[in-house]
Amino acid sequence: MITPGILRVYHRLPPRLRSTAATLRGWYLNRVRHSADRETLMRETIERDRWSAAQWEQWRSERRAYVLHRAATRVPFYRDQWAARRARGDRSSWELLENWPLLDKDAVRTKPHAFLADDCDPARMYVEHTSGTTGTPITAWFSRTTLAMLHAIVDVRTRGWDGIEETMRWARLGAQLIIPIGQRRPPFWVWNAAMRQLYLSTYHLAPDLIPHYLDALVKYRIGYIAGYPSALHAVAHEAVRLGRTLPMAAVYTNAEPLSADQRRLISAAFQCSARETYGMAEAVAGASECSAGGLHQWPEFGDIEIREDGEFVCTSLLNADNPLIRYRVGDRGQKPQSGACPCGRSLPLLGPIDGRSIDVLVTADGRQTAPGVVSIFSGLPVRHSQIVQEALDLLIVKIAPAADFAHEHENTIVTRLQERMGAIRVLIELVEEVPRTTNGKLRAVVSRLSPAQRAAALAAAGGAADGTRN
Repeated sequence: MITPGILRVYHRLPPRLRSTAATLRGWYLNRVRHSADRETLMRETIERDRWSAAQWEQWRSERRAYVLHRAATRVPFYRDQWAARRARGDRSSWELLENWPLLDKDAVRTKPHAFLADDCDPARMYVEHTSGTTGTPITAWFSRTTLAMLHAIVDVRTRGWDGIEETMRWARLGAQLIIPIGQRRPPFWVWNAAMRQLYLSTYHLAPDLIPHYLDALVKYRIGYIAGYPSALHAVAHEAVRLGRTLPMAAVYTNAEPLSADQRRLISAAFQCSARETYGMAEAVAGASECSAGGLHQWPEFGDIEIREDGEFVCTSLLNADNPLIRYRVGDRGQKPQSGACPCGRSLPLLGPIDGRSIDVLVTADGRQTAPGVVSIFSGLPVRHSQIVQEALDLLIVKIAPAADFAHEHENTIVTRLQERMGAIRVLIELVEEVPRTTNGKLRAVVSRLSPAQRAAALAAAGGAADGTRN
């Protein structure tokens, strides 16, 4: 977790040194994510793409048995849970997944170390802090071995499926605070040379600023791009409006469902297919879209149980050191139609995912924030949260606090939001429970702006763009 003090120092650096800092971070990520046997891991992933259903069933059955036994005997939360059940005379077998209770995010958030196997040293593991799209902060640990396999699978089933070489330059539209929020002149990005990655800020996507993003994509010779559908759509909209389409090898979306309208505009702007991916920081499930349009599960990540109401309940298979069993990830989707995918891969399919939609916040100067804004709750004692935009200059943040939540945490939330959205009013509202939708889904970000208010802010920024470009 980057402290506010470190962030302030970083923001004072000139652009070249910010890119140097990004490159150093990229070098570290490459070091922890990629092992010496990376090529072998990728080759094995490609082979598994063509496994038969029987091969997958055998692999998953054996892996599930290993993970369940390890969870019940080495992971404190589950070991205590099963000990209590045995003391009550419950002789159910932990070898059967259906004998395990559902696991809510509250339990994982409240005692994250209780889900780490007792033979693991967290100081020697990679830690991920995230609040995801549900506004519930989560901490997850990964060993170097697990992380290497995870990224081999991700690389094969995204750019690998599209025949994109690892050396190709790429861009990510992400939610890291790489640029001071009040900055109105480019660059709105950093160049991470270690990963050949142009990291673009999602907090500066005003219509008058997006042309600079298009210039950067050309200048850095970007071959493919990844990001939130809403952020990619904002860039694509301006690219098409200005007649500045930029051919890419592929576009990969994450964190939100990709709507048909977004897909059409993104594909038009970047002259390629837009591929949807699905996953979460806890890595209990994953999926990616093939060229035939099938959204294929990544079975190595975990089991996905789709309940009658469409809720996803997932069980870790990849990460046996920090396993989450029958975990309610907060997403919903539809069961896939039966039949094989025309691409020929045997990986099981997912139906449409319809439970991750999230509104986009808009600033008075026309900038749009991506779903990553909910990362402001990372590391804070918050059970659930919701950011509600009541006006261009007003946010109401509803917090269901944990026991150790204090006034200082309120100040942190206000500061983090203003770092991302500028001089905006932020009101904190403490609640017992954050309101949910009729299907039980928690919406982490809600916009109450009228279409006219949103359009006016974007139009004002667009007018500024027309004035500055002439």
